[in-house]
Amino acid sequence: MHTRKLGHSDLYITPVGFGAWAIGGSGWKYAWGPQDDTDSIAAIHRALELGVNWIDTAAVYGMGHSEEVVARALASWSGPRPYVFTKCGLRWDERGQVYNVLKADSIRRECEDSLRRLRVEVIDLYQIHWPTGSATETDEGWAAMAQLQREGKVHWIGMSNFDVEQLQRAQAIAPITALQPPYSLIRREIQAEILPFCQREGMGVIVYSPMASGLLTGAMTRERAANLATDDWRRLDPEFNEPKLSQNLALVERLRAVGARHGRSPGEVAIAWTLRHPAVTGAIVGARSAMQVEGVMGAGDFRLSQEEIAAIERGLN
Repeated sequence: MHTRKLGHSDLYITPVGFGAWAIGGSGWKYAWGPQDDTDSIAAIHRALELGVNWIDTAAVYGMGHSEEVVARALASWSGPRPYVFTKCGLRWDERGQVYNVLKADSIRRECEDSLRRLRVEVIDLYQIHWPTGSATETDEGWAAMAQLQREGKVHWIGMSNFDVEQLQRAQAIAPITALQPPYSLIRREIQAEILPFCQREGMGVIVYSPMASGLLTGAMTRERAANLATDDWRRLDPEFNEPKLSQNLALVERLRAVGARHGRSPGEVAIAWTLRHPAVTGAIVGARSAMQVEGVMGAGDFRLSQEEIAAIERGLN
């Protein structure tokens, strides 16, 4: 795959990266249901074989388990080492409940824990997962991130789920390498202000959930949505329930029709739609098996025509 420069960093990333949220497994608030670690490692290896050169994870995914699985996958990988991105700011308790903390000492402990779990000496991109309700605490957290960068524990720093006002406030403290927002055909709100701001500021953008957490892959059906695992967070998501589910499945059929002309899956078309935006550097693409990887990681070299984009977007609110 070709690569793109991530913001002002020296990182050149492929248009798609491997997303490690779902491989965290069960037992926590935002789980995707049971997951076999062997399948997860096979999925990571297949993505790397196809040319993907970065993995995005987070401490909270599986309460540390995702980072550990990523480390195991890289320990048994003999090819070029991919970049490893992870996130901090979401802590958890023994019941798997998640809460937001951006105190400086908490972020430092999280960084040390992630370095240990990932078995690396430096994190390539370290990101604040979510801002807190306190601007003062969020400022403290971002200042702590900048200090970790000065100390050489992380190469580059970024954030996820920040709005323009929060980005501007953070920029006054330290430069932002990249933003990680949600972006898909179902969630397009960042197009109005956030993407233009990042583009003007030369900030990298790596979008998450470009396939709407599996909804736009072409594999999701009404029956499958109704029978998601009891601890799969998507069971309660309005997009996976009526009346929105029918609208979303109709969108998938438009994706399927466009993809069929190119021998591409609906998921690849959905990802390519996010990558068409000039402000987007890359898209995080999750997969739970090597087979799933095969059907989506090719989106990085797929280009949609203006006519195809119009056909896909027809009927969107």
